[in-house]
Amino acid sequence: MPEQCDPRPYDALLLLSFGGPEGPDDVVPFLENVTRGRGIPRERLKEVGQHYFLFGGVSPINAQNRELLDALRKDFAEHGLDLPVYWGNRNWAPYLTDTLRTMVQDGHRRIAVLATSAYASYSGCRQYRENLADALAALQAEGLPVPQVDKLRHYFNHPGFVRPMIDGVLASLAELPQEARDGAHIAFTTHSIPTAAADTSGTPADHTQDGEGGAYVAQHLDVARVIADAVRAETGVDHPWRLVYQSRSGAPHIPWLEPDICDHLEERHAAGVPAVVMAPIGFVSDHMEVKYDLDTEATAKAAELGLPVVRSATVGADPRFAAAVRDLLLERAATERGLAPERCALGALAAGHDLCPVGCCPARAPRPAAAGADWRGPVAEAPV
Repeated sequence: MPEQCDPRPYDALLLLSFGGPEGPDDVVPFLENVTRGRGIPRERLKEVGQHYFLFGGVSPINAQNRELLDALRKDFAEHGLDLPVYWGNRNWAPYLTDTLRTMVQDGHRRIAVLATSAYASYSGCRQYRENLADALAALQAEGLPVPQVDKLRHYFNHPGFVRPMIDGVLASLAELPQEARDGAHIAFTTHSIPTAAADTSGTPADHTQDGEGGAYVAQHLDVARVIADAVRAETGVDHPWRLVYQSRSGAPHIPWLEPDICDHLEERHAAGVPAVVMAPIGFVSDHMEVKYDLDTEATAKAAELGLPVVRSATVGADPRFAAAVRDLLLERAATERGLAPERCALGALAAGHDLCPVGCCPARAPRPAAAGADWRGPVAEAPV
């Protein structure tokens, strides 16, 4: 087998995602899965689910994951990479534990995992690792072999993730009226998280204090700079930009990352900006947070203000992203075999780590998390 297409020691890839409802009857049970353990009343979940009901109770995320699954399989086949690709979700079918059970029953014992979250944070990294630990413990309790799972590194700055977003911003600028285009502002958006969670995102060396945002904010800012620089090089125009946030939830008294996209649109309109491109760099695909919070809520706010806005595309199943996943997989496989492959990354930050160190994106209450330096097996105690 050619070295550049050798996936050993891995015998399968798992696409691990958040999941979403696929009909009205799914919405409240899905939200119960998402909020399990928080004691939120069912009636409150029905209220929260109104965003989904506006779209027939269907989140776009599962359909987009199917498209990405097809794109990965197509890319692997075209490049002679003989590796099966499976798909499992955290919060809806196909559930992670069910998928891992199938993989084990199919004979797979060394599994690489791609999470559909590109950046460092508790909810975007460690929580997926906790879900993996729970699933492995469930398999062990059933008497099944427990595979080794390795999560692929963060890919926020991989060219195959960034370049489709650059093209998306360029296409959005081209959609604006000529008279507004050169003065357009770019609002790079991502999911808001509590400032306490942002401050402890990434490795302990990345952690900050007083809401500065740790690795989560630093990684987004780095990607935003790369995209803005590429747009300037392509168009000759230096568009002003800012990293802003969306999709805040939780108790009002808990500080979350700001400014909110709608507040930002009001501020930019008041400053006389002629148009805004909303670029959702924090999302791999069109989650409900993109379809509702940007395409519905923020777009309505812009219309109310009389401010032209265009929302640029997420990466989704772009063939360049599928190729990036292949690159990440083969990079990790080569590293596991003792080689030192080139690690592609754009911007000022280095390529991400392979193994999350102790203290990386910690949970409020420590729990076992697989695929990290603190993992000691499916029944290990949580680190103290």
